[in-house]
Amino acid sequence: MPAIVIVVLFVAAIFAPWLEPHNPLTLVIRDRLQPPAWYAEGTSQHLLGTDNVGRDILSRLIHAARITVVVVMISLGTGMIIGSVLGLIGGYFGGMVDEGIMRIVDLWSALPYLLIILTMVVVMGQGYGILIAALALISWPGAVRLVRAETLRLKTRDYVFLAKVSGASTFRIIYRHILPSVLDVMVVSATLHTGTLILTEATLSFLGAGVPPPNPSWGSMVADGRQYIREAWWVAFFPGLCILLVVMAGNFMGDWLRDHFDPRLRQT
Repeated sequence: MPAIVIVVLFVAAIFAPWLEPHNPLTLVIRDRLQPPAWYAEGTSQHLLGTDNVGRDILSRLIHAARITVVVVMISLGTGMIIGSVLGLIGGYFGGMVDEGIMRIVDLWSALPYLLIILTMVVVMGQGYGILIAALALISWPGAVRLVRAETLRLKTRDYVFLAKVSGASTFRIIYRHILPSVLDVMVVSATLHTGTLILTEATLSFLGAGVPPPNPSWGSMVADGRQYIREAWWVAFFPGLCILLVVMAGNFMGDWLRDHFDPRLRQT
């Protein structure tokens, strides 16, 4: 089931222009707050109904999936690269280098991310660049800890010691002998952080500090529909359901990958 949700998300993101039945940005006031197609007042033209200004809910959900995937993947990739490099450096060199990196991670993890991001948006303005940078700043500390722990374990292996004895450079040892062995940890970390980033992006969009309007986001769609929850529940319900399913699917996939890659967990 989680894999199906992830596949549907990426299919919707890749083929969004061909899957959207209507233009997600077009306002048709005469069609405002139309119920889903299974209602007597509904129509097959709008399978999931319309919002308060007549925009098709299904089209906006599909378009928002593309925006979410692009924003989260770029920010997650950036954060994972930064976190993995710092984790490799700290775990391999140890000592004061490792201590300094981990103290920075501890300090950064203690900061109120949401308040910082809202301040960034107020000062620098709302935009995709600010959103991606903010999400990248959230994702890197977790990667540092996981990659560092795995590097500490791997650097004591015999093949690493033999590489040192043979005169291999530090860069070659890290790149050729340690990095390939921590890739599975990086994949698990990325998967586990995907749900968190999607939820954070939705929260920021809900607060008006995420995806810039008029482009749709699941969070902003929930915000648009909260005042119509009694008379038009579908406006907020369907984007909220998408957030729930994708975040849960990401968490389940992360747990499964962690169990799959960790031999100690496979033995229990």
